[in-house]
Amino acid sequence: MSGKKSKYGIPVGVVAALLYAAIVLCTSPSHAAMSFAKKGCLDCHKKFATQYLGMKDVHPVVKEQKCEECHLRHGIVPKLLLKESGNALCLKCHPKDKIGMNKANVHSALKNGSCTLCHSPHASQSARLLKGDGNQVCYQCHKKELFEKKVVHQALSRDGCKACHVAHSSDQKNLLAQAEPKLCLSCHDSKGAGFKKAHGGYPVEKARCTVCHNPHSSEKPKLLKGSVHDPVQSASCDGCHNAPAADNPFGVTQKGSELCYQCHDATKLKMGGSVEHAPFSGGDCLSCHNPHTSEFSKLTVRDGNALCIGCHKEKGAGMTAPHAAVTTGKGCLSCHKPHAAGKKLLVAQGADLCYGCHAKVKESQSMSDVHFPFAEGDCTSCHNPHGSNIHGMVKARMDTVCYGCHSDKESAFKKNHTHAPVLNGNCVACHAPHASAQGALLKAPADDLCAKCHAKLMEQETGGSNHAPFKRKNCLGCHDSHASNTPGMLAKKQETLCLSCHLDIEKGLKGKGSKHAPLMNGGECTKCHNPHKSKLNRLLLAPSPDLCLTCHKQIKEKMGKETPHQPAQKDCTTCHRPHFSAEGSLLAEPVRTTCSECHDLKSEQFGKDHLNINPDGINCVSCHNPHASKDSKFFKDTLHPPFAARTCDDCHIVEKR
Repeated sequence: MSGKKSKYGIPVGVVAALLYAAIVLCTSPSHAAMSFAKKGCLDCHKKFATQYLGMKDVHPVVKEQKCEECHLRHGIVPKLLLKESGNALCLKCHPKDKIGMNKANVHSALKNGSCTLCHSPHASQSARLLKGDGNQVCYQCHKKELFEKKVVHQALSRDGCKACHVAHSSDQKNLLAQAEPKLCLSCHDSKGAGFKKAHGGYPVEKARCTVCHNPHSSEKPKLLKGSVHDPVQSASCDGCHNAPAADNPFGVTQKGSELCYQCHDATKLKMGGSVEHAPFSGGDCLSCHNPHTSEFSKLTVRDGNALCIGCHKEKGAGMTAPHAAVTTGKGCLSCHKPHAAGKKLLVAQGADLCYGCHAKVKESQSMSDVHFPFAEGDCTSCHNPHGSNIHGMVKARMDTVCYGCHSDKESAFKKNHTHAPVLNGNCVACHAPHASAQGALLKAPADDLCAKCHAKLMEQETGGSNHAPFKRKNCLGCHDSHASNTPGMLAKKQETLCLSCHLDIEKGLKGKGSKHAPLMNGGECTKCHNPHKSKLNRLLLAPSPDLCLTCHKQIKEKMGKETPHQPAQKDCTTCHRPHFSAEGSLLAEPVRTTCSECHDLKSEQFGKDHLNINPDGINCVSCHNPHASKDSKFFKDTLHPPFAARTCDDCHIVEKR
């Protein structure tokens, strides 16, 4: 007996048994005790625990294993997921006002959202979770050598950076704990005899100490900066300033450069120069020099080119091809004098200045062909003396510079087919920019020059044929070197160009008869011939009949489907001339003469086949297809019934032989 089934087709008894089993399992004591325990982070991150938990200073949330205060759980996917990005996460527990981040000047690391640049987020062997002890954490960003010169500030040696700076933010610039000079006077007694003597009795406690001193370290005694004005070095401040007891002790005794000229001879500074530097002529020495001390040579207010760029900002733009003289060595002073000189303050004029470094370039002036600007010593007609974004410090794209003088060439080179170097504005691919032993400033003889780019093409064909100009490497015999409106950058139209050498063909084409279509359609010689070289004779692109059949497709199709005429199958030139003929269809001879080369027109069999008609009156192609036919005798596809029945005399008066 079959039991009842549920609406899903399962026997009711089976369903009841399954329900009973589920109830038993769910209510059994062993199942009721089952639960899921939350796995701790350190259950997996054992290396983390080993690395950090034993350190001197452990982040409280790490010590209490409250990883999820900062991190999101990631499960089996090993990915670091923070609850907040940047400093926002830290500031949830460490408010800005409590950690001193609410001042005007904020530590750049904090400003950029990088607390972890200085602090370890988990644990550290240093106090406050710092990544290093003392100054070492600061030296991660600040160059250590600048703070450990011969003479080091005692406060820095004793207490480190924190002696003068606060860690997070300050109302003072450079994160100073107090303003100058108050900060300095917290250690230095300005009323002491030694202090007064060292400063010539001047009330420097009212001035900024860092005008003369490096606050960290120096190679000079007393932390004086690297370059020190002689009066400062000798504590002879009254050489320039009013007396220490004067109402305005820091006022100067002379105005502008007149003060400087008490010691510095203006004539010697000019060194015979007729053009003066604007600050020098205006008596504004302090636009370039610091009157007391400087970390830069000759008391300059900025180092190297930065001093000049302060006024000449346009010269400070980054360039891909900067002048080496500007970026290395003495920089701007490689070419310019600081106070006075000739035109543009140059140390020498014209090309003589350039030849100071580019002596080898100067030697090329002895070559037979010299570029006119170079011969005239006018380097800046092509080059930017400071630098450029174009290789070779060229003032603009090469062709733009060249067209500045060769303006007629710009329009002349705008053709349908342009030489790649011309198109890309790379004139120096072929031409020497300064001088050459070749004509037209070419870098090498024309054939060698072409081979630089077209080496594979210019390899001679052995065992085949090479075009005579190509064999002589006379590329310019056929091609224009810059641009042309003719494909292949030909110097003339193909027909004119080829026939200028092949005079016999030119003469034949002027005569009566038939001419090969490619020659009549604009002289398309390259339809059949390779202009450079070929593995075949006569520079042919392919052997006959394959070459001919590329154009004569109907004949090719017919020869493929029907029985081909043996001469047509072997070589078209058995019957035809390639260029011109006095006969129709480019036949080498009259039809009857051509056919008689293979067929004996006087034989008995020929007479029998042609009803003994006199062969002198026969035109073979009137009846026969010269290329292919379905008929074994090569008759044409459609035959006149009397002809098919061999009853020619029904229509014709036939002369028998």
